[in-house]
Amino acid sequence: MLTNNLTIKSWSEEDRPREKLTLRGKGALTDAELFAILLHTGTKDLTAVELAQLILQRADNNLHKLSKLGVSDLMEIKGVGPAKAISIVAAMEIGRRRRSAEIEKPMMITSSKSAFDTIYPHLADLNHEEFWVIYLDIRGKILSIKNISSGGLTQTLCDLKIIFNHALKLFSPSIVLFHNHPSGHLKPSEQDIKLTKKIRSAGEILDIKILDHIIIGIEDYFSFADNGL
Repeated sequence: MLTNNLTIKSWSEEDRPREKLTLRGKGALTDAELFAILLHTGTKDLTAVELAQLILQRADNNLHKLSKLGVSDLMEIKGVGPAKAISIVAAMEIGRRRRSAEIEKPMMITSSKSAFDTIYPHLADLNHEEFWVIYLDIRGKILSIKNISSGGLTQTLCDLKIIFNHALKLFSPSIVLFHNHPSGHLKPSEQDIKLTKKIRSAGEILDIKILDHIIIGIEDYFSFADNGL
């Protein structure tokens, strides 16, 4: 740990985060150094890098956990004011949107893994449950990705009329269901199982096949289809 009177400006040029990024590339920087660039300044007692280290420690040095923190959570850390907290939240949201943008192109759903990879950027880092549906054509190509509902910390309601209305408008013969568990626990609840059966029964009447229902956890998933449900 650096002494309090040692500022980043007194470091050798190649060790300062901004100069280091310019000279050696972004991959050479630690997470703390990257966040130090976002913070711009430290405090009276801490350099920007040391303050960044404290912020990362608040999230157990886990960027996924950090992305779940809001402005008020970050401001609980000594030395983090509104401007710094907003900068961090904005940066994490840009990262989430980048992941989402990467899949905004025609692609095929061929397995539960490809379905998970497609939807994960939309559901990663959320503190509440959401229900999404991917609508496919007869070849398994994505026609549309829809957010059906947003709910609370432990459950979300989903309206079958909305799900199948979109399917009928798109002439989609098959769909894949998704919802997230913010807790990270992947085991489906009794309510999850009942809802899946209800949607499947409605789909049979309309001749729309439910290919899978996937529960999204923290960088992992549970597939109803893969588990015989």
